[in-house]
Amino acid sequence: MTKEPLQAAIDRYAAANAGTKISTPSYPYNDYLNQVLLQVQGGQLTGAVQLDVAWLATLAATGKLLDLKSVAGGLDYSPAALALGQSGGVQYGLPWTFAGIGLISNTELLTKAGVTSPPKTVAEFEAALTAVKGLGGGVVPWAGMTKVDQLKDIIPWMWEFGSPIVENNKVVIGDDGSVEALTWYKKLYDQKLIAPDVNRVDARALMSQGKTAFYEDAIGGRTAVTKSSPDKDLGTKMVPVARPVLKQGDKPRHLAWGQVIAVMNGAGAAAAANYAKTVTTDPGYNVDWFKKTGLPPTTNAGLADSAVKNDKFATDFTSQIGANSSASPFWVYPQFSQMEKVLAEEVQSILIGKKSPKDALMSARDRMNALIK
Repeated sequence: MTKEPLQAAIDRYAAANAGTKISTPSYPYNDYLNQVLLQVQGGQLTGAVQLDVAWLATLAATGKLLDLKSVAGGLDYSPAALALGQSGGVQYGLPWTFAGIGLISNTELLTKAGVTSPPKTVAEFEAALTAVKGLGGGVVPWAGMTKVDQLKDIIPWMWEFGSPIVENNKVVIGDDGSVEALTWYKKLYDQKLIAPDVNRVDARALMSQGKTAFYEDAIGGRTAVTKSSPDKDLGTKMVPVARPVLKQGDKPRHLAWGQVIAVMNGAGAAAAANYAKTVTTDPGYNVDWFKKTGLPPTTNAGLADSAVKNDKFATDFTSQIGANSSASPFWVYPQFSQMEKVLAEEVQSILIGKKSPKDALMSARDRMNALIK
């Protein structure tokens, strides 16, 4: 989805800056962080590095990233986006795109099921799923995550049910809120309101085929879904929905999602920092990036551009989901990926009936706390 527009932006920058040469090694997403860390530890990585926000603290812990505070100073980044590039109070990354991960609905399916307005509470959401199940025809009411590789999506649901997840530098799941959240999720699984063995790729396929009423994704997922759909009007039927809350008046919670550009300290750092600044702040780059990928800019000027403001899906996603997004409580730890894997393994053990929610979450708590150094 982003390979061609990214290469176009790189080529454009190189052409506009005489003498600039940019090499572009790339790795599969699931192996990216490990490969980058190996390159850093071997002293082989220089220049600018594209990072998922979840990876920033891990890379910052190597001590090899440039502090970009002076580069970011006075630029037009929105405060929330700028904070995305900080770890331990240091500006290690310049924000490239920022939103969250949240529910996206298929309004055509919901209308067929008699659901005429987006559910605002967990009870309303469950009722909507039950109504959609009544449609039959192989429709999965909610393509919620049930494969290990994406079960970190349970984090904002635990927030909604009242768990802080991490408190005073200790994982506290196994508390009432997290147990209640997983008990609810397991109930939906048993009632076949969500399906087994689903990850983000599977969920996108179900949405693309018109076979699910809800799935969770980042804002850029729409492009992937509509591109492969036989329904050329699907994009008009996809509507972002704020996460249903436990009680009316509660604040919707979403897991932050975004990308930053960090710079390795050393050879070529100044040139790399200029590249990072240009592609994230210059409308010729960040608005063009939005037009091609659907990924919103991180500057106030970029967000105010007509191309962004006139895109209803983007503005709805930003207001319904992005505005209520928070960083994962695990991202501050270099061991975050191991911690998320532990959580996912224990959540799956709940779904398949191997452990009770209380036992699994207490096991996850103890295993994750052992990883915190």
